[in-house]
Amino acid sequence: MIEHLQHGSIRLALHQLRTADGHTSSHPLLLLHGLGESHLTHSHSSFSHWPGPVYALDFTGHGMSTIPSGGGYSCEVLMGDVDTVLAHIGPATICGRGLGAYVALLIAGARPHLVRGAILLDGPGLAGTSPSASPYIPVVSTADATPPDPFAIAELATDPRPPEYAVHFALLAAQHSPLPQPIAICTRERPPWLAAVREALSYDLPSPADAYGLFARSPFTFNPS
Repeated sequence: MIEHLQHGSIRLALHQLRTADGHTSSHPLLLLHGLGESHLTHSHSSFSHWPGPVYALDFTGHGMSTIPSGGGYSCEVLMGDVDTVLAHIGPATICGRGLGAYVALLIAGARPHLVRGAILLDGPGLAGTSPSASPYIPVVSTADATPPDPFAIAELATDPRPPEYAVHFALLAAQHSPLPQPIAICTRERPPWLAAVREALSYDLPSPADAYGLFARSPFTFNPS
């Protein structure tokens, strides 16, 4: 099932990949793809044990979401995409690949009362792939998705911000989330921003399956006072 949400002038495509199993009231899982990808990237096996509903967002300029005229992409724009989704589906655990991992980290710090854990995985974008590889990530056009905007590929392949920027959001999540460990780093690659976050948080590195299990079970309460 697909829903369309409005983020400014952008029409976002939000795909519900699975409904809740009927025996649980668990919160949703929101999947964020890497640079040049779409909701089609996520395999069913990666979320098969999640007890609640599962959603996947096509970022601005990707998949079935609007391609803006003239580019102007930033991770903050994509963070606004996710904020729009959270306002629609409510608190959720977020799992992102590459570029999506960076955005998941930012929104975990900016919206600690809505993000029930952020799982960071390897994937393309923000130097999360081999440095020798082309920044363009080809995507096969199908009936369900179109190739990504070349402006997005050019503007989001690397991170112009210092690693301290990502650390700032990681610390916000650690300080203000009711979860004892709101960020799960499940990557092999270490771009500078992610290495800095790993050092600042000093968390053990769980497997993705362990991270899914941790956040699916975690009780979550938030008192803004």
